Amino acid sequence: MESTPSLILPDNSSPEITTAPVDASTEAFTEVSSTSRISHPSKVSLPDHLQLPESNGTFVKNFQEHPQSLILTSSIEPVLQKLHPDRQYCIGQDSGIYWRLTEPAEKGAEAPDWFYVPNVPPLLKGEYRRSYVLWKEFIAPLIAIEFVSGNGAEERDRTPAGETNQVGKFWVYEQAIRIPFYVIFESKKASVEVYHLVDGSYEPLEMNDRGHYPILPMGVELGIQEDGGVPWLRWWDESGNLLLTGEERAIRAEAKVARLAEKLRALGIDPEET
Repeated sequence: MESTPSLILPDNSSPEITTAPVDASTEAFTEVSSTSRISHPSKVSLPDHLQLPESNGTFVKNFQEHPQSLILTSSIEPVLQKLHPDRQYCIGQDSGIYWRLTEPAEKGAEAPDWFYVPNVPPLLKGEYRRSYVLWKEFIAPLIAIEFVSGNGAEERDRTPAGETNQVGKFWVYEQAIRIPFYVIFESKKASVEVYHLVDGSYEPLEMNDRGHYPILPMGVELGIQEDGGVPWLRWWDESGNLLLTGEERAIRAEAKVARLAEKLRALGIDPEET
């Protein structure tokens, strides 16, 4: 499932909503008003990921966010490698998604704590992306995840572009970038909300019988697992099996080898000599 993002590009007077072109990275299609869908092409020079700021100067707000991102990435990688044998996908972790041109430039980006984009090359001209630039890529992320650090108002803000200087994160993901699945995880409340883009608007996704949220295009489910009293957002497969991180897989493999060694010793066989 891929979404066609909408972009906002500047002119000499006021911001205009634009739709990303499908075949030329330097041609912008501007929308002349919120009611009129008449579009016209205009040649502009658009910056890429190397020319745009990779940070807006903010910092991670709590110490759980970094390991949480690593858990999501490490455990989903084997699934994505099966979905993409050609390795044509990328994962962003607190990386900017540029969806409009503004001044300063970083104000035109949102940075989900975690997101996945299918069917795009992992590298651009042999380099890792500094950010994800919609007017250069044209493919929206399939899923974006936000980890709530405050009261959740920022992640649920639906303020549209044009009403104030501040555009709501929820509105950007729903109406501008058009991300099919949007996840809001609140560790302090051990709660998660999942929204699915249906006919251009987000609708809450219902849990299944296991208390998980199916992300059908990925063939996985999202839910919460507690470890030592701390809730973590985790992936499960469609059969309800927890997807392990690389570290968890290594521990399980070592335990399996240890059990086999014990069985061999019980039979009088030295496992070091087999």
